[in-house]
Amino acid sequence: MRDTARTRVPEQQNRKVVRHSVRGQVLDALRAALVEGELAPGEIYSGPALGERFGVSATPVREAMQQLALEGVVECLPNRGFRVLTRTPAQMAELAEVRALLEVPVMLRLARTLPPEAWAALGPVAAQAAEAAAAGDLVRYADADRAFHRAVLALAGNGQLLLVADGLHRRSQWPLPGPRRPRRTDLVADAAEHVAMIGALTTGDLPLAESLTRAHFTHP
Repeated sequence: MRDTARTRVPEQQNRKVVRHSVRGQVLDALRAALVEGELAPGEIYSGPALGERFGVSATPVREAMQQLALEGVVECLPNRGFRVLTRTPAQMAELAEVRALLEVPVMLRLARTLPPEAWAALGPVAAQAAEAAAAGDLVRYADADRAFHRAVLALAGNGQLLLVADGLHRRSQWPLPGPRRPRRTDLVADAAEHVAMIGALTTGDLPLAESLTRAHFTHP
């Protein structure tokens, strides 16, 4: 394993943070770097080096990294920095399965009980994800994708469900090792499924809505 704590810092143009809510902004920047693959699985990064890149001290970087460690994304290495954990395709499949077990039953129950106008109100949220996908913007799409699923699950009125599901969703968006950057066509196809689900629910086509919902969580 190469120790790149002092020599490798992800290239993130125009992503320096301001002093207000520094820790939160650093956390957002690190999460964006994970989505884009700039913080690579297996690599080690030091707090001072990342702090220099973001234009802040090492302290908010370490605090943000500790939060990522709690989320199971990195591990702390005393006197060295933080290593981004490597996850296998099998682990990613497990995440997808757990997400499906949580979200699919809720979405199908809501499909049977909510009026069409409740679903029509989510059309703009689905459209925002589609716009981000068309632009090939991984970070914006990751945010829009989670926003769509949060908006759907919020209709159930269960705050704990939102917290758990969003945490699982965020973890599922971080990349596998190697050149596995999602293609724009993959993003577009995923976003199109959101639009199609909302369309089916708005028109009251429950069989189609159920088919689309299950497929959304089970396709590769």
